[in-house]
Amino acid sequence: MNNLDEQLRDLIPRLRRFAVSLTRNGSSADDLVQSCLERALSSWGSKHPEGDLRAWLFAILYRQFLDAHRRSRRYARMLEFFTGRDEPQPSLERTVIAQTTLQAFDRLPTEQRALLLWVSVEGLSYKEVAEILGVPTGTVMSRLSRARQALRQLSDGEISSPSLRRLK
Repeated sequence: MNNLDEQLRDLIPRLRRFAVSLTRNGSSADDLVQSCLERALSSWGSKHPEGDLRAWLFAILYRQFLDAHRRSRRYARMLEFFTGRDEPQPSLERTVIAQTTLQAFDRLPTEQRALLLWVSVEGLSYKEVAEILGVPTGTVMSRLSRARQALRQLSDGEISSPSLRRLK
């Protein structure tokens, strides 16, 4: 159990960062991470031994967020924008670009935000994300491409909200 304790301790900051990005509220994120860990420990027997613990925990956290979101239908406000700590005075241009990008990111659908965070911030592979979502790897790649395109368009002010593709 010591190895499991160490693995969980190492993953908690990543889970919290992801939870904050979803809930946009520190205390709600803490509650979500705690709930995720409780669910993981209580259903430990159902985890595939060969499966990746990180991907499994992200899947649990994400599903719990979606469940809570469906119940409450409320979003929390986005965390205050962080200013560049490495620079004594961030330039006005960098601040505006960062705020524009964060505002654009905030306007993306939850699914697209989650994809971008898993791949770009958490460093999960397409295969790991595919396992979390239960879809083929190619589907993850195409959804990620659309999420990146939507973020670029929203950042550039080209569209007012992400468009949905119509299937025939």
